[in-house]
Amino acid sequence: MRHGIRRIAVCSALAAGALALAPTAEAVTPTTATISFDCGIYGSGSANLVATQSGTSATIELSTSAITAPIDVGANTVTSTLTLTRNGTGSVDFTGSGNPAIPAGSPVSTGRLSGTVAAGDSLVAKSLKIVVMGITVTCNATSAQTPGPFVF
Repeated sequence: MRHGIRRIAVCSALAAGALALAPTAEAVTPTTATISFDCGIYGSGSANLVATQSGTSATIELSTSAITAPIDVGANTVTSTLTLTRNGTGSVDFTGSGNPAIPAGSPVSTGRLSGTVAAGDSLVAKSLKIVVMGITVTCNATSAQTPGPFVF
């Protein structure tokens, strides 16, 4: 009986230690947001942003009605840079070229844009630069990000 109690105590201590050393799950809040962009002669409209986080790495997927594809655009052919204001003063770029195929007349989707974050970072979209077939489109935010900044 005495050995059984010791085993239970040792197992309980090991389990508690494992829980204490287990990595905490990081989560960005909110996970989705909207913002409006003005892309000059290419148009204007709203954008949907979806953020995820894994440690100091984060991704943001963006789709926007501000720009529509004039012709079919192949997958992985659009280079995108989303610039966000970090903590109200600095900025951080999320970049990528993993867009899905975009049919003519459809809203542009960037695919996953990757960036680096630190705990407590508060990010708000500021501008978007898209390069497709050698044409650069720059979009500037014209509204506040709703419901608010991404907090990592």
